[in-house]
Amino acid sequence: MPHPNLRLTGALSLIDSTLDDGDLTLDGATFGATGSASHDVDMSGYWLLPGIVDLHGDGFERHIRPRPTAPFDKRHALQAADAELATNGVTTAWFAQSWSWEGGSRSPDEAVALLDARRQIAHRLGADIRIQLRFETHMPDDHAALMGVVRDFHLDYIIFNNHLPEAVELAQKAPARFANWAAQNGHDPEALLAIVHAAKKADPEIPAFLRALAADLRAHGVTLGSHDDPDAATRAFFRGIGARVCEFPTSVDAAQAARAAGEPVLMGAPNIVRGGSQSGNIAAMDLVEDGLCDALISDYYIPALAQAAWTIADARALSFAHAWEMISTRPAAIMGLGDRGRLCPGQRADLVVMNPNTRRIEATIANGKITYASAEAARRFVTARPCLALAAQ
Repeated sequence: MPHPNLRLTGALSLIDSTLDDGDLTLDGATFGATGSASHDVDMSGYWLLPGIVDLHGDGFERHIRPRPTAPFDKRHALQAADAELATNGVTTAWFAQSWSWEGGSRSPDEAVALLDARRQIAHRLGADIRIQLRFETHMPDDHAALMGVVRDFHLDYIIFNNHLPEAVELAQKAPARFANWAAQNGHDPEALLAIVHAAKKADPEIPAFLRALAADLRAHGVTLGSHDDPDAATRAFFRGIGARVCEFPTSVDAAQAARAAGEPVLMGAPNIVRGGSQSGNIAAMDLVEDGLCDALISDYYIPALAQAAWTIADARALSFAHAWEMISTRPAAIMGLGDRGRLCPGQRADLVVMNPNTRRIEATIANGKITYASAEAARRFVTARPCLALAAQ
């Protein structure tokens, strides 16, 4: 069905960091000039907000493996995850998939299978779902294979991880947790520990390997970043190879180093909502209050994105408008997506309809199509035009 041609009236719209009166027009798949619409929808009492742009989420894994030993078809899982995104106002998302020595669900083969599944059903998805590869640094033999995947699937975002120090520490200090980690990826503890020690033997060659790999990735237009930077020195190394995004820094020093260099700092929305890190690292709210956090990402819980904006506003760390921009406008800018993240004519029509009284997202529009509608907002859309184009889920 064709895209709806609508003018949303009576709401407060988030324009230029301010919630203000003003009609919003959807001209097919983009926002249009006021007056170009053929159908009016009264949205009085609602807030109209830019669609959420999530730069890192692994909550989709629960749709693929609701239990570690019970995997489901990835195509069906991605469609289920897409529906969850719509319910929570997400219109663009990078699903974070590991490429790791851990094996199992984090193996290179699994990454390729996910990319292939996503390609097969991309036309059925409401959100613009992309894949962020989380590449483990100690895999020097995978340079060519990774570049082949980048070319074949047009990847645009890769984050460097190094979980070897964590693995060694867990094996020594928390063997039960290490055993659980091993079991999740089909290993017994001894086998996983052997893999860890074998990977660590490559330590001397890793810096040169990463420099060469990063140069090739940048030449293909891939945005690069690093995960869990523990200090300023680690951030400096990744800055030196062109990995500019600082994702989940685990110390204030690392975040400050990124800020001094003008690099974007990403923190988890669940950290904001829960009042701290589930793994004992720095509190994201502290970084927000100190101006050291640019954008929030869903991490392991998609609903936390919208909830975090309210939590920040309630704490008066930022206004609601500025907090919402941390999950929409700023992430879009970080990834160079000039066509979204703002409610302006010519932009991609990605929109969230928020009930400010209940704090509930009642509708989501992605690329001009309604991907989710509920409660009173659904009634108003249907009443305005019964044949509105609803995106198939």
